[in-house]
Amino acid sequence: MPRVEDAALLTGRGRFIDDLPVAPTTLHAAILRSPHPHALIEAIDTAAARAYPGVTAVITGANLLPITGTLVASVRAPIEARAMAVAQVRYVGEPVAVVIASDRYLAEDALEAIAVRYRPLAAVVDPEAALAAAAPVLHEAVGSNLVNERRFSYGDPEAAFAQAAHRITVITRYPRNTGAPMETFGVVASYDPHGDAYDVLANFQGPFSVHAVLARALNVPGNRLRLRTPPDSGGSFGVKQGVAPYIVLIAACARLVGRPVKWSEDRLEHLAASVAATNRVTRLAAAVAEDGRILALEWDQIEDCGAYLRAPEPATLYRMHGNMTGAYDIRHLRIRNRVVVTNKTPTGLVRGFGGPQVYYPLERLVQRIAVTLGLDPAVVARRNLIPSERFPYRTASGALYDSGDYVGAFDRALARGGYAELQARRDAMRAAGRLYGIGLAVIVEPSVSNMGYITTVLTPEERRKAGPKNGAQASATVALDPLGGGLVHVASVPQGQGHRTVLAQVAADAFGLRPENITVVTELDTAKDAWSIASGNYSSRFAPAVAGAAALAARRLRAKLAVIAASQLNARPEEIQFAAGRIFAAGNRENALPFSRIAAAGHWAPGTIDEALGQTLRETVFWTPPELTAPTIADEINSSLCHGFIFDF
Repeated sequence: MPRVEDAALLTGRGRFIDDLPVAPTTLHAAILRSPHPHALIEAIDTAAARAYPGVTAVITGANLLPITGTLVASVRAPIEARAMAVAQVRYVGEPVAVVIASDRYLAEDALEAIAVRYRPLAAVVDPEAALAAAAPVLHEAVGSNLVNERRFSYGDPEAAFAQAAHRITVITRYPRNTGAPMETFGVVASYDPHGDAYDVLANFQGPFSVHAVLARALNVPGNRLRLRTPPDSGGSFGVKQGVAPYIVLIAACARLVGRPVKWSEDRLEHLAASVAATNRVTRLAAAVAEDGRILALEWDQIEDCGAYLRAPEPATLYRMHGNMTGAYDIRHLRIRNRVVVTNKTPTGLVRGFGGPQVYYPLERLVQRIAVTLGLDPAVVARRNLIPSERFPYRTASGALYDSGDYVGAFDRALARGGYAELQARRDAMRAAGRLYGIGLAVIVEPSVSNMGYITTVLTPEERRKAGPKNGAQASATVALDPLGGGLVHVASVPQGQGHRTVLAQVAADAFGLRPENITVVTELDTAKDAWSIASGNYSSRFAPAVAGAAALAARRLRAKLAVIAASQLNARPEEIQFAAGRIFAAGNRENALPFSRIAAAGHWAPGTIDEALGQTLRETVFWTPPELTAPTIADEINSSLCHGFIFDF
């Protein structure tokens, strides 16, 4: 079916944050950023900038101290992360001052008049160097650049390594990378002094667990931070989770100037200081039998999260925790995780966050095993795959793979992809003196993250004190109007996935209607809509979780309609069927009623509906997979619901 979204998007009629109207009194912000990776701020002179025409205020970090707090992270370390630097900058691009003016152009001009005196400090940008005793320390209260370390052991890795014929090791350095969505960050914020409450419009993608972090940083309870999202978002790739600290910054500025404030990030700002994926140094060792079977793995990971840990980091390090053995049947596992800070842009959730940092070293290791033992890499990979008879399969660190035939899929891919022909071509090229290689990648890609996986960064005792955290709650509301039209609302901001097309089809199928009879609303308003801390569009959760919740809500509403229709058709509810805009009893299609008539009854005659049934044609569903439980005392965690097998060469 044609995509519902495309006509508006292709003709420039999308409703992105910059397309939405703002109050006539709205002012505009421009941000002065640090040119240094590490420096003390000795003085800021804003007098000349304040004198610029159209400038309402120039705000520094010191101005925000009385009204904002720190942005807390999942790690228990005394890192003071604020929306704007106060006395010290720790990465190039860190906000130092904000000019508030009548338009963005005037605000940009006034930035040049701000005089900042810095005292540069030694910087460290390499995670291994950051761990050295002589390294410059970013956060003195921490005492070093190591902000968290955890060690895990599953099975009996010591015995496996002791009896193995070979110990084979690879060291990889996964680099920083980021997405570059067409639309950059945007925030419009206002403050109500009478209610001590904030109203914020931002193209934030979630997870909405960060809402609590933002409310705490703004020193208000959660019900006084209204966070709204626009109907459309111009891409994200995970990056728009990183708008969170700017929500605090612009909201606090709005409070200080007493008027709404709008900020639109420009492309240079985005490239320099928005969000990057973590870079990671990994030492991965395998205990290997003579035939290439992997008996155990030993991971040593150093995760570089940049200058500050911003929630939900170090999520990138722990999202894959249940999947550290990938598609391979490896029962013994040892992991050492270290989280460090460096003088680089803080990290966030970049596309497939945490996945490539694991896939790359693991597949390099399989290749190294093959080379060391003189085997074909495909043979080594296949020999270690989880056999189909082992499903459902629980990994050593706790992930639940519900089904699969990895070996069968692997064999079909080799045959259909022409692996033998590729090998022959490689051999011929090498015989001619050419460099020619064949790369293989065998991975298990998780989706629908368990909100509890991040708590694996805590010890079992710390988790016991904090209470269990788990699940992947999705919410959806499905309603019918008096004329029989349907409405679907979900707490998931579209970024190209086709929310309106998919959800209209899901609801239409449930009611026997056409998709054009369904309207889909995707903007989220935390003050009015059904949402949870897991809300948002991330971790590939739209199709399985969000659309699944919408389907469940539609089915519940259909069951209610069936009861109403059964009383009018002299039939049992279980006999009622829906098709082509009509409702009828099975075997008696000629005596059908218009769908709109039954829908109207819920509005015009609610008194005729059994109170126990619920006298409204609106269903809101919250759903979370029961498989996503909290980490066990042994640190086992089913970190995601779905696990897709991928093989490419």
